[in-house]
Amino acid sequence: MMAAKKILMLVGDYAEDYETMVPFQALLMVGHTVHAVCPGKTAGQTVRTAIHDFEGDQTYSEKPGHNFALNFDFAKVRADDYDALLVPGGRAPEYLRLNAEVVALVKAFAQADKLIAAVCHGPQLLAAAGILQGRECSAYPACAPEVGLAGGTYVEIPVDQAHVQGNLVTAPAWPAHPAWLAAFLKVLGTEIRL
Repeated sequence: MMAAKKILMLVGDYAEDYETMVPFQALLMVGHTVHAVCPGKTAGQTVRTAIHDFEGDQTYSEKPGHNFALNFDFAKVRADDYDALLVPGGRAPEYLRLNAEVVALVKAFAQADKLIAAVCHGPQLLAAAGILQGRECSAYPACAPEVGLAGGTYVEIPVDQAHVQGNLVTAPAWPAHPAWLAAFLKVLGTEIRL
């Protein structure tokens, strides 16, 4: 029997819709506890999401997504209370990395050698927290310079693949969900039997 884990999901306004909704629901489905939080907001409040799609343009397109309901208060979060951190992409990491409490929280997960998963633009937050030094990290290709400037090695992989280095699980974008979530669950120690 698998022991349920406790996972913190850091989201914010205009987090990518699929990268927020799909991991949240999938992790709950397999029996884990997921606290979705946003600085300055409490359980029951929402963040707006954005749908990023790949339609043949030089970069992704953006459309309105859903209002995603938070289920825990950011002010009550302590890294010690969780087994893992999950950071969706979208535009949220861009402004979340300006929040000193968020950056300190990400650093606390890294210093405790806890599992950290980030997808798409999520590594912007990891770079800002200074935890990519000497690490390999995938991300949306436009984030490659930030990974490098933070002392990390950007790993270029197909958009539907994931990269694992120890307790760091990263992927370029939501088409990688099957590979990224499978890798996250494996590192977390989750066994799914059908």
